[in-house]
Amino acid sequence: MATLTAWKFPSETGADEALATLERLQKEELITLLDAAVVTWPADRKRPRTRQLHSLVGGGALGGSFWGMLFGLIFFVPLLGLVIGAAAGAAAGSMSDVGIDDDFIKDVREKVTPGSSALFAMTANAVTDKVADAFRGSHAELLHTNLSGDQEAQLREVFGDVDESERAGATL
Repeated sequence: MATLTAWKFPSETGADEALATLERLQKEELITLLDAAVVTWPADRKRPRTRQLHSLVGGGALGGSFWGMLFGLIFFVPLLGLVIGAAAGAAAGSMSDVGIDDDFIKDVREKVTPGSSALFAMTANAVTDKVADAFRGSHAELLHTNLSGDQEAQLREVFGDVDESERAGATL
């Protein structure tokens, strides 16, 4: 099963560094990177830069229209106002089928700000412990995943995004 995750990094370069790590792990056959997109928001810019990894193709790849629609809803629709409000509403409705709802869009919009970056990745076949080890200390914040509750709790624990009360309920 493919996993869609969205990660926020406290620096402009964090997402690119994480992507390089994922690509290295894929070469080592520790994860399959089906598709990905990076958002980089320089501190001195009004809007973020987005890019999809065009070199990835195959059954799991989401395609440019998916990433374009997602990033448009998150970062650019608020700037366009009511002119395309109805069309944006319809697009957001179609995204909810894959777990991307208004809460996700709002959360990413609030957290990915100037001076930060984000990585959106569609992955499969991860050797979880090896992948987790490769990302320790990355200061990544998990914004979204389509994993089960238990799997998400494990992931958050690895990246230190769980407070002590939640950690007590997580299982390994």
